[in-house]
Amino acid sequence: ALAPRCGWVLPGLEQRLAVPAALSPAAARSYAAEAKTAKKDAKRTRQEKVKEKPPVRRRPLMTKPVDDVYLTWLYKRPSYELQQAVGMLKRFQELDFTHPRQFVYITAFLDMALQKKKKVDPFSSSVTLPHRFTDEVNKVLVFTENVQEAEVAREHGAAIVGGVELIKWILEDEIQADFFVAVPAIMPKLIPLRNKLKRKYPSTRRNSLGSDIPQMLQFFKQCHEYSVEDESIIKTRIARLDMPTEHIIANLKTIINDICTFKPSNFDPIVRRLVIRSSTSEGLLLNLDGILPQVEKVEEKEEGNAVDEDQQKPIQESVST
Repeated sequence: ALAPRCGWVLPGLEQRLAVPAALSPAAARSYAAEAKTAKKDAKRTRQEKVKEKPPVRRRPLMTKPVDDVYLTWLYKRPSYELQQAVGMLKRFQELDFTHPRQFVYITAFLDMALQKKKKVDPFSSSVTLPHRFTDEVNKVLVFTENVQEAEVAREHGAAIVGGVELIKWILEDEIQADFFVAVPAIMPKLIPLRNKLKRKYPSTRRNSLGSDIPQMLQFFKQCHEYSVEDESIIKTRIARLDMPTEHIIANLKTIINDICTFKPSNFDPIVRRLVIRSSTSEGLLLNLDGILPQVEKVEEKEEGNAVDEDQQKPIQESVST
């Protein structure tokens, strides 16, 4: 008597238990479109709410920090005149009680780009500084098979003098030198050393190939060598901190002028940034005005000379006729 009748269902239970029929493709597309539209409307509403929020007011930063302690990434890195920067390095040494004869270094960041996809190949060079800052003498090897030339080379301070018998020892790293110079007569026999010596292989472009052995030895025994690292950076020492400021500046400009010769003057300057420091100090960014060679003035003079020549040509032609 208490059992429910067969077929009796509670109100609303039939709808919950009913299996939904499969949607047609058209209904599914309309449902997806409505859902996508609703999602866009919700996103647009969130964006409008964000726009309605008042912007955060920030205090404008001063062009230069007023204290010695500040967040470096909030300010543009200051640049200094060359003479001012050298004076600051000397002052740092006094305040930090560091060694006064420490080396002074420069780091030059280069622009190696040329037209289109071409660029300047990494290079190395040697230059004679106007003011020497070390007593070190470079070890120079002279290739010659002439007895008289060999004697001259020894008299002028060559570390090693010899002919083709040195090739084997150089290939096996038994003989090493800072620089290699040679006379023209022996060059055809030195071809096996081309890949070994690479940039140090004697050549006229590097002034390491010639007949004037005393002059080559005088240059390479005291020259200063530098090279490009990481494809676009030059790091080299230029002086000692206890040298007069004028001597440090002269050495720096000599190296920079030599670096600038490796890129044609009609392109942008090869030196983009220049940093100077001592062995124990921070790096100081230099203002390049007055450091890079004055190319524009030379170009203006050349243009003026060309104009003068053009003006003189008609006169000369009229006289000749």
